[in-house]
Formats: sequence, structure tokens, C-alpha cells
Amino acid sequence: MKRTPSQAPLHPTAETFDEEVLQSDVPVLVDFWAPWCPPCMMLKPELERLALDLGGRAKIALVNVDEEPELAGMFDVSSIPALMIVKKGRRVDAWTGYAPRAAMLVRIEKHLDKLRR
Repeated sequence: MKRTPSQAPLHPTAETFDEEVLQSDVPVLVDFWAPWCPPCMMLKPELERLALDLGGRAKIALVNVDEEPELAGMFDVSSIPALMIVKKGRRVDAWTGYAPRAAMLVRIEKHLDKLRR
């Protein structure tokens, strides 16, 4: 299945985070991760499938903490994977550790606009 741009995970940087995440018109599930983190690597395919499940109703953003330490510091990330849902510029949910796709979908669906379903 070919991904549309709205279904592909974002890779925001410190320079693009405001535009891609904080100003997004849909909720964004942000994953703070690193390539040396086994639970992070287990989570990556779940997040890619979740982006397809959401079909543009929400976005997935992957932030590599080694490449973007400023963003990790801005959100007080002290362990990874650290996930948060950002809606209308503010964090509305957050957790750490691996979660299956179904559990993440339930958490993000709480923050979807009813008209987008």
C-alpha cells in the first residue's frame, strides 16, 4: 500500500517542530526515540502502521533524541521511548515505554475531532 504524505511519519527538527507539530490542524503523536534503544525500534513499525490506521486524522512525528537534543530537553524527556500527544499546540497526553498499536490508537482517538471520524 502506497502512503500518502499525510500518512507518512514526520521527522521534525528543532527548526520545523513548531510548524509541523505545534501548529498542526490535527493531533500529533510524537515519539522521542533513538536507534540504540531496543523498545524504540520495536515501536517504530507499530507507529508506521498506526499512521496508516489514522488515515490523516492525526499525524505521527518521530524525533531522534540524539539528533534533536534541544527538542528532548524542551519536553523534559529523560527516558525513551517517550510519547506524547500534542493537540492545538499543547501536550494533552504523555507516557513512556512500548505500547502496542491498538493501545496507542485508543489514546489518540480520544483527541480526534468527532467530525473527522
